[in-house]
Amino acid sequence: MSDGTAVRLEPHEIALLGEGPRAAVTVAVVDLYLRGLVEADLPGTIRAGAADEAPAPRPPSPLAVAVHARLREPAAPKSLVKDPDIRLAVALLRIPLAEAGLLRYPLLGPTRTARRHVRGLRQDHPLPTSRHGLTDGERLLLVALHGEAALRLLVPRFALRAGLVRRAEVGGKSLLKNSPRGTGGGGYHYCGGGGGGCGGGGS
Repeated sequence: MSDGTAVRLEPHEIALLGEGPRAAVTVAVVDLYLRGLVEADLPGTIRAGAADEAPAPRPPSPLAVAVHARLREPAAPKSLVKDPDIRLAVALLRIPLAEAGLLRYPLLGPTRTARRHVRGLRQDHPLPTSRHGLTDGERLLLVALHGEAALRLLVPRFALRAGLVRRAEVGGKSLLKNSPRGTGGGGYHYCGGGGGGCGGGGS
């Protein structure tokens, strides 16, 4: 397992390996948004919304739980990664990744295997031309792999209002219309060696 080929990775873990803690927190925020648990507040901030009465098809990650707890009061996205409880959740997230050989000691940067794995996932899961017909798990994976480009395509209104992207980076008013939350909340895991992926949820 030390080569990372048998590791089952969640989107927030992929984001951590690819772009670091802030990317992982962004994926957690989008996960909460797709669940209806957070919403944009004042420009550039996010806050927890009313919980959905329907049972969740999958439990949120510990990182998402920590982010949701912090958002009981509105906060800017850039401040979330500095919160002590969120930093602890990120630190705990790193432990199994390091044990799997995907983060190197002592600085916990991604290993060559991890970088190769993320590159392969980006190739296997390119950014689509439309957000329609994607499951929530697929949306989260795309955000983990493609960052702001995926945010602008998949959750444009929320990403803009919440401060996840800069206003100048959202191309045109048409992107601000009709930003539905994802359909299909099935579980998702992505795995495979050399960048291969496998996951739940249909296309």
